Amino acid sequence: MLELNELCFAFNGTPILQDISFRLGRGEMAALLGVNGCGKSTLLKTINGILKPKQGTVMVEGVALNGLSGKEIARRIGYMPQKSGTVLCTVFDAVLLGRKPHFGRTVTPRDLEVVEDVLQRLGMEQLALRETTELSGGELQKVVIARALVQEPKVLLLDEPVNHLDVRNQLETMSILREVTQDLDLLTITVLHDLTIALRYADRFVLIKDGGLHACGDREVMTPGAIRDVFGMHATIHDIDGIPVVLPLGSVQ
Repeated sequence: MLELNELCFAFNGTPILQDISFRLGRGEMAALLGVNGCGKSTLLKTINGILKPKQGTVMVEGVALNGLSGKEIARRIGYMPQKSGTVLCTVFDAVLLGRKPHFGRTVTPRDLEVVEDVLQRLGMEQLALRETTELSGGELQKVVIARALVQEPKVLLLDEPVNHLDVRNQLETMSILREVTQDLDLLTITVLHDLTIALRYADRFVLIKDGGLHACGDREVMTPGAIRDVFGMHATIHDIDGIPVVLPLGSVQ
């Protein structure tokens, strides 16, 4: 569904991403993991076409994104950056802005229908006419996610969607994302820092180290050895009431 072939990116001649290749399928949530500065956000931006790769290809459902217009890419890939500016308007209008890749001369009934459907899926119907300035941090995060979903993408890229949320909102947001991923048969790739949350909600794991791909696969790749190699940290993994929990033991000396 999404296929990366030998993807490389360099900034001012300095390699940032090197020969990254992997495949991910529909209906899956993939956690993109690695230490700060390893290239996770750069990888999302390169997949999305915001950054142009030095070499390699990105393909969605067999279509190479290289050379497509931004509007054409936005119809295939929804993207939520780490930081999103707050639009001063109602929640409905803020989410409607995500339909821009589909806009013609005017907003159509189909555009309004898609926005209403996404708001309902995310449990945001009651917020539709609220001003964005009146929302909590968790509610604003849902607005940004909803804006990406109304693009009707095949692939959803989320850069740290729960990083600044309290624990309850983290779990609620991740549960919603998992449900939407399965219901809409999307591929969702999300940058996460909490390995326990990653193991709890993700189906696939993409481990990045020093700008290269360390591993890509199911839970079998998330071993104490992989955590040691990628994060420089000793850890154990335990199941508590059926939920995998990563217990950090200390840094590698």
